[in-house]
Amino acid sequence: MESDLRSIGELARDSGLSISALRFYDGAGVLTPARVDPRTGYRWYAPGQLADARLLARLRRVGLPLADIRAVLGAAPGSGAAQRLVDGHLRRLEDGLADARRELSSIRRLIDQRENPMTTTPVEYRFTVPARELAEALDAVRFAVGGDPELPVLSGVLFDLDGGLLRLVATDRYRIALAEVTVESLRPEGSEESVAPAAPAASAVVPVALADAVRALLGSAEGAVELALGAGEVRVTVGGHRIEGAALDHDYPDYRPLVRLEPVHRIDLPAAELRAALVSAATSSLPSGPHGAACEVALLTVDGEGRFAVAAPDAEADGATGALRVAVNRDFLLEALPVDAPGQLVLELGGPITPLAVRPADRPGTFSVLMPVRLPA
Repeated sequence: MESDLRSIGELARDSGLSISALRFYDGAGVLTPARVDPRTGYRWYAPGQLADARLLARLRRVGLPLADIRAVLGAAPGSGAAQRLVDGHLRRLEDGLADARRELSSIRRLIDQRENPMTTTPVEYRFTVPARELAEALDAVRFAVGGDPELPVLSGVLFDLDGGLLRLVATDRYRIALAEVTVESLRPEGSEESVAPAAPAASAVVPVALADAVRALLGSAEGAVELALGAGEVRVTVGGHRIEGAALDHDYPDYRPLVRLEPVHRIDLPAAELRAALVSAATSSLPSGPHGAACEVALLTVDGEGRFAVAAPDAEADGATGALRVAVNRDFLLEALPVDAPGQLVLELGGPITPLAVRPADRPGTFSVLMPVRLPA
């Protein structure tokens, strides 16, 4: 009975959504009316749809993507799926706010330098980190340094000092490697007092030759190593020996959005097992490497029961519900695996065209992200 239904105008008035928005969400399959007049096309909504419309209006206000809005409204009661979607969106918003604050801090420094070029002194920070951690971090990211002469900024390793962590980042556009090092003490240049580890600090793109020299200097050193970043210079002191050089005068790409992944599958397996499977698996040669060069492609599969395997790209799908197939540059993935590492790895897969990650199980802050390879149709 239409007397029990709300017209589209009434639902718009009571929910806070506009009539045009309700029409859009009907067309998108998000909130479909209970009845549509076959002659006039007028939409009518059931009494229980008011709660969904009000929820939809609030999800829209916080910027939840359309696909996630549809999933929230379609989630089974008591499954927790809707709450997980909202929690994930909140994390993305918080990460975006943190990124914005970092960028605005840099913007303020640039404005100061622009408006007061004769009086503004670039800030430099000195800090110490464990020598072994820094050596391991350099080893973990070195393989991903770019070599394209048209992208000189990628020919270095980003040293990004962010409060209590030093992040090392390298990328050649096809993969990105990140490693975290604990900051033990931090102080601005010229000050004898340490500042709180959470204080804003500095970053520098260290030329690969200088990064390699630092790694050689570290050797198998123990204890602490002192670094100084800022004013376009990088200095590293360990065991009474010092090495220094100029940072690359380029702005490094914003890597943070690229390493925020939401995997569908997290697979724990020994590093040696994955390496052996990749080496022994059949591959196909596809033009998916740098500049369209041919590369050997392997297929990572997860069946409907969650079982992981490495197969040839031309292997037939098993047709199971929930099966996942991700093609990857085999050599890139092998380079991302820790050399001679006996420990466990976590392989994170999201989908056939979403980035995949591999990280040591005992060092979640050190990981590599690779772009999948699109298989020919």
